Amino acid sequence: MSEHTHQPESGRARELPMARSMCWHCQSEMTGEYFCGRCVKVQPLSKELDYFTCLNLPRKLNLDEQALEETFYALSRSFHPDYYATKDEGEKAISLGNTALLNTAYRTLKDPVQRAEYLIRLEAGSAKDIRNSPPADLFDEILELQEDLDEFRSLSAGESDERRQELLEKLQADRRTLEARKAQMEDRLREQFSRWDALPTEAEGEATVRSQKDAVLAGMQEILSNRTYVKNIVNDLVAATSPTAEPGRSAWH
Repeated sequence: MSEHTHQPESGRARELPMARSMCWHCQSEMTGEYFCGRCVKVQPLSKELDYFTCLNLPRKLNLDEQALEETFYALSRSFHPDYYATKDEGEKAISLGNTALLNTAYRTLKDPVQRAEYLIRLEAGSAKDIRNSPPADLFDEILELQEDLDEFRSLSAGESDERRQELLEKLQADRRTLEARKAQMEDRLREQFSRWDALPTEAEGEATVRSQKDAVLAGMQEILSNRTYVKNIVNDLVAATSPTAEPGRSAWH
């Protein structure tokens, strides 16, 4: 790799929170550029930078995927460690740190479920981490399903073949039912995405808008919690009844 002073493309420089207000190398004042205008050293991004800001996106849930891709690859070219192979250890460490932050931000925002979970943590704090809980209306059915699954696992091949086949067919039907239920949850989650994106900024209503945001966040949190629980049950059913198969996959992993 040749000697490199990779800077943002002309007219494409964006301002992001840096880890410090002065260049770590020459102490020149920094106002958000990725590279020092005086010594051209790459600058560390702030660890407090949220993923939406990192990728120059609004804090929305229906994202412009093309804009996400374009920003990610543009920043990747600026920070990729390969460009700093001949640089000093300080620049190498910064490029690695910036790249790690960028990759995590991209992976999180690219996946709609991870994006929603991240937004909830961002808006509501760590106390709002998503927990797995069964949908209230499926609680009894899931208990029965777990009992059937335990019994099915306890029966070895050649033992009680008739009962194994009966349980297999029942568990496969349960799997189809739960997969359909998970798809319904994802439809509801998309509705919540649109509700969130339609909300005004807090500056336009402050307490009222905050209350509306909290209601949408709580709704998303419940759906995500139920969905994760159902997804795990479906995965267990697939593993037990179709050892060589994989669960049905979509963009909503």
